Amino acid sequence: MSETHQGHGYRVYWIVWFVLLIVTVGMMFLGTAGLTAFLVLVLLLGMLLKASLIGGYFMHLRFERASLILMVAVGILATAGVLFFLIAPDGLRVLNSGSHVDLGGGR
Repeated sequence: MSETHQGHGYRVYWIVWFVLLIVTVGMMFLGTAGLTAFLVLVLLLGMLLKASLIGGYFMHLRFERASLILMVAVGILATAGVLFFLIAPDGLRVLNSGSHVDLGGGR
């Protein structure tokens, strides 16, 4: 391959990386504000955009058949569901305890 073809091929990755950087910085600034239902929705949409860009370009799923994309998406959603149902009860227990949780770091 020639040098110009390789340089042109990496241009898309740099653009996607820059978009990911901008979205991440924006999400960080939004995360410092008080959480409202609308803000949580915006942050979730930002995470969905980032996951789609990473999966599409850096995992090369954009160029694959729809069946492979569906298989990866179902696997990711199943893993997220299992993790949610394993972690959510502990999170609710801590949230409803109403007391300070000692992490064991100090005396």
